[in-house]
Amino acid sequence: MKKISKNIAHLRHLRGISQESLANDLNITRSRLSSWEEHRAEPPIDLIVRLSEYFTVSIDSLLKIDLTKVNDLRDLLKIGGNRILFPVMVDSDGKDLVELVPIRASAGYLQGFSDEEFIENLPRISLPFTDAGKFRGFPIQGDSMPPLETGAYVIGKYVEDVNDIKDGKTYVVLTQNDGLVYKRLYNKIEQDGTIHLHSDNKTYYPYRIKPEEVFELWSFVCTLNPTDRPISDLVYNTIQSIQADVAELRQSRLG
Repeated sequence: MKKISKNIAHLRHLRGISQESLANDLNITRSRLSSWEEHRAEPPIDLIVRLSEYFTVSIDSLLKIDLTKVNDLRDLLKIGGNRILFPVMVDSDGKDLVELVPIRASAGYLQGFSDEEFIENLPRISLPFTDAGKFRGFPIQGDSMPPLETGAYVIGKYVEDVNDIKDGKTYVVLTQNDGLVYKRLYNKIEQDGTIHLHSDNKTYYPYRIKPEEVFELWSFVCTLNPTDRPISDLVYNTIQSIQADVAELRQSRLG
């Protein structure tokens, strides 16, 4: 519980309020609040909940994460109601750095995406065209989204609300059952309560997930491809397959 002592004091300073003011808002004495900040005592569960609500920060974050690294409360992005991201790493020009999830670490991302140490140890790069927001790079594995193949990276911008999904756009999605996937999404929440995930490689069948299954959602920004190989046979075959489907559809209409 040591981190909560520093977190309370730091969040209070970010809000620009005194100990007396916060104590009054929490309906406790100033000396009691002081004992928490100085780590001479620990707040009970009911007051941890109240602190969480007061600062609009998750209980998990108050207890487990060093929030002193955050210099602006707007730098806290909620994930699933109980996790946060830290878009506070910047380059010498003040641009947000993009975290890259290495291929070797992607298998552990499902367990590590809410772990402060895991995220801090990710390599980072700077890109010239990122605007305001939180960005992260994810490795592509497999051949479901040509022309991207294993070894390429998709840079995504964090999306806070699944309802903001735009039909036909591509996203990196993190779920419990599938881990990290890169798919073309269709927002059918109002129609059937699900999100439809499609691969551009038509040999893969589309499938559906419920909004509550989504842990993280990142909208496509750009790709980083480490090879200069020409378009693959897979892409050629996919194009041929689409052309064949179109020809078959036209023939059926003529018939």
